[in-house]
Amino acid sequence: MNLELSEEQAAVRRLAADFTAREIAPYTRAWDRAEQVDPGIVKKLGEVGFLGLTVPEEYGGSGGDHLSYALVLEELGRGDSAVRGLVSVSLGLVAKSIAHWGEEEHRRRWLPGLTSGELLGCFALTEPGTGSDAGNLVTRAERDGGDFVLTGTKMFITNGTWADVALVFARTGEAGPKGVSAFLVPTDTPGLTRTTVHGKLGLRGQPTAELVLDGVRVPASAMLGPEGKGFNVAMSALAKGRMSVAAGCVGIIQAALDAAVEYATQREQFGKTIARHQLVQEMLADIRVELDAARLLVWRVADLIDQGLPFRTESSVAKLYASEAAVRAANTALQVLGGYGFIDEYPVGKLVRDARVMTLYEGTSQIQKLLIGRDLTGVSAF
Repeated sequence: MNLELSEEQAAVRRLAADFTAREIAPYTRAWDRAEQVDPGIVKKLGEVGFLGLTVPEEYGGSGGDHLSYALVLEELGRGDSAVRGLVSVSLGLVAKSIAHWGEEEHRRRWLPGLTSGELLGCFALTEPGTGSDAGNLVTRAERDGGDFVLTGTKMFITNGTWADVALVFARTGEAGPKGVSAFLVPTDTPGLTRTTVHGKLGLRGQPTAELVLDGVRVPASAMLGPEGKGFNVAMSALAKGRMSVAAGCVGIIQAALDAAVEYATQREQFGKTIARHQLVQEMLADIRVELDAARLLVWRVADLIDQGLPFRTESSVAKLYASEAAVRAANTALQVLGGYGFIDEYPVGKLVRDARVMTLYEGTSQIQKLLIGRDLTGVSAF
């Protein structure tokens, strides 16, 4: 793996850093307090090309490789993980799934809007009773002539209240993963209602929803991928999505280090800046080491994807390590700031809250360990 960025990749990274500094960082605290980022940020993300990364230009995408995509998500995560999530889901889980699994009709209908920011997508997999056990979801899609009628409830759906299209996973056949199919459902379809989830610990500015499908009728042509292959669609999306989450976690770690170093070099105790105390330097060094390790794990996944090589286990490794490291880094940064870290005038309290959910969604840390263990032993423990 080449550890040196190309000129194009370095330029994309600078663009993302500049965008974050201008369009995100000044508003992060206000968005967190209000529990909503500015909806206008979606169009701005589209205008700068971040919602079209890796999608072919013929469908409105901005092309590029997966390392460039990871670099953008790192910078967005450094500024506000709530914004990073908008991109990870609409582009990483929905648009990329359409590009890979969709018919030409699907690509022409949805991708130009999704990549431009005119439209937003959500990934409706999780249910009130099925999180990690997604293969046993209970939402049903019953065939009725040339249509399917969807009934069920989805929970914790990122972008759910803002999305124009939902990639919905529903049971069309037998019990278990082989009976699941995927559907592209316009969110203005009669029978689909959306309720915002309030009071979240972290990612407070990110739109999160409960979706209720009560006899939602869609044409059979809305199915994405073959019937009964919806679980494959979901898992292929999440394999790359875990890299997206890990890249955002690298951004959290970097933001935690930045805040801790800035505070430590200014705050005085016992007649000198706390940066001169050995135990404070130890904490800063710990964050730096985990930052480098997490970043390189993400870059390895991106490099494997771009080479067309197997990457699923490496994606789980990156997501597991980076998410847990983000929690440790944010906690350590808060310790450096002491009492000031506990108020939202400083950024680390939000980093602690945002980091915590990273160990839960798109596969908990425990699920990642089981996936890694299965790869090592050839034996599935679930």
